[in-house]
This record gives sequence, structure tokens and C-alpha cells, in this order.
Amino acid sequence: MSSISISIIGTGGMARTIGARAIAGGNTVEIMGRDQAKADDLVKTLGGSATTGEWGTAPAGDIVIMALLHDGVVPTVAQYGDALAGKVIVDISNPFNSTFDGLTHSEETSIAQEVAKAAPADAKVVKAFNTIFRHVLEAGRPDVFTAGDDAQAKARVAAFIESLGMRPLDVGGLEMAHWLEGAGVVTVGLAHHGVGNLNFALGITELPV
Repeated sequence: MSSISISIIGTGGMARTIGARAIAGGNTVEIMGRDQAKADDLVKTLGGSATTGEWGTAPAGDIVIMALLHDGVVPTVAQYGDALAGKVIVDISNPFNSTFDGLTHSEETSIAQEVAKAAPADAKVVKAFNTIFRHVLEAGRPDVFTAGDDAQAKARVAAFIESLGMRPLDVGGLEMAHWLEGAGVVTVGLAHHGVGNLNFALGITELPV
């Protein structure tokens, strides 16, 4: 499989985990953070093909992963503006409420759908990775659910997910991102109740026909 060029906006735990798996999968990774020192430190930690980009400038990667808290995703996309033109933007956020049993937005929308409104017209938005706890993403091979309106963009994200050794599963158009965020709430509920720990991920088991 050929190398995929990825830019990650953010320097937290998910940025580190996705970046490390991306490099292990033979991809090139650019890290962009508001705090340049943190971005530089993360690049040193990742090693390999990792490089540092300048916050607010055009990302080098064909796929741009927004590894930010949910309330920072749309403002950052708006700030980057035309620098994201032609990119595939991947939103991985979960807009949990303060008690982690619901979403912060009451309307049938999602962070990914709001990103699509703020992004350049020729950027494509895909929701992915939001139903997976970070340590499971780091150590396991969970299914990764995706949603988006552009088939080519989803195919590119699917190829990236496969390079990480995981299985991408397409749930439909970008409107389904709302329900993927709801699935994130379900995952937290299972961790607190039915499963009782964080060492799992939602997945699909196919039965023989």
C-alpha cells in the first residue's frame, strides 16, 4: 500500500495515538498545534516521518485530522479557511455534555456537519474514530465507523484506516455523524454500566449467510 499523507491538527492524546499508528502504517505525518513547542515535542516523540507544520497555514497532508476537543473544531476550521481547500477533513470529536450522558447540541446535527458549513466548498468532511477509546485505538484493532457525503473522500479515509490495521465501516452520509456521536455516548454508558471498564470498542460481527 502506498504512503498516505496526513496532517493532524492538535497535540493531545488522540493526536499522538493516531500519529504513531499512522507512522507505523508507513504514512507521512505532519503535526500542527497552537503551541509550537508542544507540536515540536510531539514530532520528536513520534519520530519517523513526522514533521511539524505552522499553525494556520495550509496543511501538507491530503487528509487533515482534527484532533481537538469538540468546541475547538469548528472555530479552527473557520480560522484555517481557504488553507483547507481541497482537503479531506476528518472530525473525530465527541460533543459530550457535562455528565457524559448526552450531547451538547439539541438539534439533529453534529460537529462534522457544522465543520462542513465552515469549511471551503471543495473540502470534504468525514466523521471517524469517535466511538473508540484512545487506549483501545493505541493497542487494539477496532472497527472504525465512518460517515460522509463524498464517496471518494470516504474511500481515502478507509484506505488510511486500513493502513492502521483496522477495518473501516461506512455508515452512510454525513447526516449519520449525528448518530455516530450518539454511539459515542452509548460507548461511555457501556463503560460505566454494562461492560464496567474501558477495555472494549463497538464493532460488527457478521454471521454466515
